[in-house]
Amino acid sequence: MTLGMPINYAGDFRETINNLADFESVGVDRIAVPEAYSFDAVSQLGYIAAKTERMELQTAILPMYSRTPSNLAMTAAGLDYISGGRAILGIGASGPQVIEGFHGVKYDYPLGRAREHAEICRQIWRREKTDYQGKLYRLPLTEEDGGSGLGKPLKIINHPVRDKIPMLLAAIGPKNTELAAELFEEFQPFLFHPEYVDVAFGEALAAGKAKRDPSLPPLRIVVQAATLISDDEQEVANALQTVRHHAALYIGGMGARGKNFYNALAVRYGYADEAKLIQDLYLDGKKQEAAAAVPDELVRAMSLIGSRSLVAERVEAFRTAGVGCILGTPAAGSHKERVEDMRVLREIVG
Repeated sequence: MTLGMPINYAGDFRETINNLADFESVGVDRIAVPEAYSFDAVSQLGYIAAKTERMELQTAILPMYSRTPSNLAMTAAGLDYISGGRAILGIGASGPQVIEGFHGVKYDYPLGRAREHAEICRQIWRREKTDYQGKLYRLPLTEEDGGSGLGKPLKIINHPVRDKIPMLLAAIGPKNTELAAELFEEFQPFLFHPEYVDVAFGEALAAGKAKRDPSLPPLRIVVQAATLISDDEQEVANALQTVRHHAALYIGGMGARGKNFYNALAVRYGYADEAKLIQDLYLDGKKQEAAAAVPDELVRAMSLIGSRSLVAERVEAFRTAGVGCILGTPAAGSHKERVEDMRVLREIVG
């Protein structure tokens, strides 16, 4: 199992990066940089590549709609080159609020776009010419498809370090989960409850794996989990409360009524009544009450918070659920404590 750590895009990036060597020294194997509608992830990962020696560098997550497939392929190949083969290209659909609200791009066909992005990226990394006729992307763009007719099929000038840069799909819906299991090296769900992996994802994962190319490695599940290893009851309670508010934001506020992927996931976990209550409270502006309505069992199940023995139990639950990489989000109050927690987690993960 790989131990990774996400960067907080709302924090002081330069201070965080200056401290990364400490995390790398205690065994953190991967750094994941989110993007959302903050600073772009790629420039930050390029800086991190120069400041680290062995950490894998994951984009977490680049939205497909804001970059063409060819641009994503060039970006991943460039990051892989400057890092000596450490790039992980994480992509996802995001949602209409961000894609249409921030990027001004129509949010359509997320499943088809994910498939065509993966196929085009791999074609470019193999240094094949850009001759691709998909439903959504056509290379070159012909006059019939609205182009000038002057486009030529090209292949990337540089030789990529790897012709199979690992690709990760962030997904929680059944169809996207199935696609991840069919076509991607890694699958990253959100608000992951390991005890309900079969209920929420099992059928989709099985359907995708049945169509998986045998040349691909076994699918790896990547999950993010708040991390605090402590016997102090107040510290543990504070960390769990942070997770509770985070869950309420997504289950209640990330989307509209009837169009919230995270709310639908909570329903698949069996929390239908709770999911409705959380959303109603959150959208009515009652954020504290919405957080209080998040089931304690869910908060604890998707976290690595508590005593060392309790955290070890949760790590085994993640492992049993098929998780191959844990992105631990250290929640301790000081840098020294956060590094120590990741050191202990590294020992537990093994």
